[in-house]
Amino acid sequence: MSKCKFGASVIEYLGHIISGKGVQADPSKTLAMVQWPSPKTLKSLRGFLGLTSYYKKFIRHYGSIAAPLTSLLKKNSFHWDEAVAVAFEALKKAVSNPPVLNLPEFSKTFIIECDVSSIGMGAVLMQEGHPIAFYNKALKGPLMRESYLLLSLQ
Repeated sequence: MSKCKFGASVIEYLGHIISGKGVQADPSKTLAMVQWPSPKTLKSLRGFLGLTSYYKKFIRHYGSIAAPLTSLLKKNSFHWDEAVAVAFEALKKAVSNPPVLNLPEFSKTFIIECDVSSIGMGAVLMQEGHPIAFYNKALKGPLMRESYLLLSLQ
């Protein structure tokens, strides 16, 4: 019974806050990401990316923003430079104020907006102009080359 709540208008569940407004990231978790110091080790970078990736459904273009950071995870690739520092700060800014995601209403029309660039692709599931979920994927290897060819043909 200690874990049960009845008649509550707001519920905290697995790092999310669910209310009549929708689903949002827990502000205490986003604060931890915003205050995260610049990683000096691969282990610290993995910790930061693990925490932010849990909330990537709230962040538009997560894969593209995090791409310079995830490229450091390759073997013998950890080299912190200005481009990586800019990506780190951009990701911290993106997680600092995530949108409230609406809960889906299956009686209404869904709209999917898609977006692709040479480094990533993304989509937003929406209803009545409000986001319900974001999908993000950084492109790497053959996928990156194929998307670059497609973009250059347009």
